[in-house]
Amino acid sequence: MISIQPRIYCINPTCSDPINPEENAVCASCQTPLVRRYLWAVGSVSATIPPGTKVANRYDVISYQVWLDSQPGLLPDVPEELPKVVIPYLRLHQERLHLPQVYGFARGVEESAGDILLLENVPIDETGHIYPSITEGWEQATAVRQVYWLWQILQLWTPLSEWGLSRSLLVRDNLRVQGWCVRLLQFYQTPTAEKLSLRHLGLCWQPWVASAKTSIAKPLQNIVQQMCETQVELDAIATQLNNLLLASAAELPLSLKVAGSTDTGKVMVQNEDTCYPNALSDGDRLLPELSIVCDGIGGHEGGEVASRLAVESVKLQIRVLLAEVAAQNQLVSPQLLQEQLEASLRVANNVISARNDEQNRQGRERMATTIVMAVQVPQQIETISGQQSNNSHELYLAHVGDSRAYWITPNYCQLLTIDDDVAAREVRFAKTFYRKALLRPDANTLTQALGTRDSESLRLTIGRFILEEDGILLLCSDGLSDRNCVEQFWRDYTKPVFAGEETLEDAVGNWIKVANEKNGRDNISVVLTYCRVSPEYVPPVTPTPPVEVLEPEIEQLVEEELPELEEPTYFTESSEESLDLDLDLDTPEEPVTIPTTPEIAPTLIEKPRLRKPLLMLGGVLALLVGGTGIGLLAWSQINPQGFGQMCRQLPSRVQQVCSGGK
Repeated sequence: MISIQPRIYCINPTCSDPINPEENAVCASCQTPLVRRYLWAVGSVSATIPPGTKVANRYDVISYQVWLDSQPGLLPDVPEELPKVVIPYLRLHQERLHLPQVYGFARGVEESAGDILLLENVPIDETGHIYPSITEGWEQATAVRQVYWLWQILQLWTPLSEWGLSRSLLVRDNLRVQGWCVRLLQFYQTPTAEKLSLRHLGLCWQPWVASAKTSIAKPLQNIVQQMCETQVELDAIATQLNNLLLASAAELPLSLKVAGSTDTGKVMVQNEDTCYPNALSDGDRLLPELSIVCDGIGGHEGGEVASRLAVESVKLQIRVLLAEVAAQNQLVSPQLLQEQLEASLRVANNVISARNDEQNRQGRERMATTIVMAVQVPQQIETISGQQSNNSHELYLAHVGDSRAYWITPNYCQLLTIDDDVAAREVRFAKTFYRKALLRPDANTLTQALGTRDSESLRLTIGRFILEEDGILLLCSDGLSDRNCVEQFWRDYTKPVFAGEETLEDAVGNWIKVANEKNGRDNISVVLTYCRVSPEYVPPVTPTPPVEVLEPEIEQLVEEELPELEEPTYFTESSEESLDLDLDLDTPEEPVTIPTTPEIAPTLIEKPRLRKPLLMLGGVLALLVGGTGIGLLAWSQINPQGFGQMCRQLPSRVQQVCSGGK
C-alpha cells in the first residue's frame, strides 16, 4: 500500500494513452467517457486504511472503506471457488435496487488479514460520498417519505431473513437513503444462536418513530408497539403500514403528463419496436396512467407483430382492470394488483405464443417481444387528515426482457429494472460475479421474452413504487439504453423539462436524437411520464397531436363489459386453482438466443417478483379463453389471416365483434 495521486485509466482497450487525471470527465487521448466506479471495502482491516492510499496498485482509498477502481476496464480478482460469504449477495441479485452486489476481492493487502471483499452498487454518489443514513435524513424527510422508508425496510425483512441476514436491517448506520430509496451498505450475518424477530425491528424503529412527523406519529407508534409487545404477523404489520403510506401519500397533489415515440434508427430498415403512447394516442382513456415500450424479436413479419400484439392486448386488459379498481369501495392490496398485472402479461404472452404455434414457428423463428410497462393506479382513499382523495399515488412497473425503466429527478438517475439476460442469470444462480459474467460471449443474450414459450415458463418482474417526489419515469428499448446512454446524458435531457423550458414531446425527440447519434444501429423507443407532486406546478403548453381513432367494435365491447364489474371477484377459488403458476426461480432458463449489444454494466436496479398470479375476473373473465381472448381482438387488427378460425373458439359475444369487424 502506497500513497499516490488518483489516476483514472480509460476503458477503451485501443487507447494509446489511457492514464488520465482523476478530475477528467473524458479520456484526454481518445475522448471516451471515463468510468468512476466507487466501491465499499468490507471489514475491519479496510476501515483502518487511510485516505490517499493506493491498494493492490489499483484501488484509490477516497475515504475510509470507500475505494475508487482506477482501472475499471480490467476484471477484478474473482476466485475460482466462490466463498460462502458472497453467495447471499449473488442470490439476492434481483433486489439490486436496495442491496449491494459483489465486485471482487483486493488481494495481498495484509498477509494476516487475507483478501478484502469489494462491493459495487453501493449507496455512494458519483463524487465518492456516501449517501446519508436514515437517521441523518429522518427529521428533514416528509411524513410520506418517513413511512415509505419503513415500508421498504419491512419488504426486505423476509428475503434477508431467509439468508440469515436480518441483522443488516438493524444496524442503523448501514441503512442509507438516496431520495425515496433505502439502500444497504453491506450485509451483516445474524449469529446462529440469535433469533431475530419483528420485535427487534420495532425496537430499532423506536427512535425514529419518536420524532416522526405529527400527522403520522400516533399510527406509527401503534404499529411499533404491536411489533414490540405482541406476536403480530408480518402481513398484519405490512397491511397497516401500507394503509398509512397510501393515506399520507394521498395528501399530496399528483399531476401526470406522458409522451412517447419510436424511431427505426439509422441502420435498421424495419421498426420492430412499439410504444404507448405515441403520436396518435392523445385523448385515449388510459392516458396518462399507462405507458409501455416493447422491443420485438423475430425480424420482419415477426418482431413488429409481436410487439404490437403485446401493446394492444395489455391496453385492453389494463382498461378493464382500472375500471374494476375504480369500482371498489375499499383498497385493493398491492399483492392482488401485482397478480392482476402479471396475469395480463401472461395473456399477452399466450397470444403471441399461439400465433407462433399457428404459423408453426420453431426455435429462433418464433417471434417474441420484450416489455416494460408502468401503470399508475389511482385508487380512492381517505387521507390521514380525513379528506377523500381520488389517487393513492401507486405506480406499478412490469418488466420482461431488456427494455428498461429509469426514475430521474434533478439530483439523480436510478435504473429500476434489471435485464433478463445470461449474465444476470449466472449471478442469480450464484455461479460467478457479475463482472466476470459480462465477459461471456452470450452475456447479453435474453433469457426471457413474451411469446417464446407458454406462460408457465415465463418469469415476470412486478415492482411497486409510491410517487412522492417530482420526477420523470423513462421507459426505453435498448436502442437508447445501450452503452449507458441514459446514465451519461440524463442531466442534459431532463434539466430543461424540470425547468419548464422544454415540453415532454421535445424531450422525447431529443432522447431519440442522441440515441441515433451514440447508438443508431437499432430501433429506438422512448416514453416519458412527468410526475409532479408540487402544488405550484403548471404544465407547459404542448402541441396537440392527432387523436387516435379506436376501433368501435373493441371500444363497444369493453364498455359493455364494464357495468358487470361492480362486485369484487378477485377471490374466485376456481380461478386460483386454474392459474396456480408458482414458479421455481432456481429452474434454469433457456436463453432466448437473441443476442444484444454488450455494454458497461448498470449501477442501480430492481424489485422482487411476486408469485401465484390471478386472472382478472368479473366482466373480463368471459374474454380470456385459453389466456388469449383480449389479445386476439388486438390480433384481429394486425393479422386478419387465420383470425377467423381462432375467433370461432371464443364466446358468442366476442364472436359477434369478430364477425362484425371483419
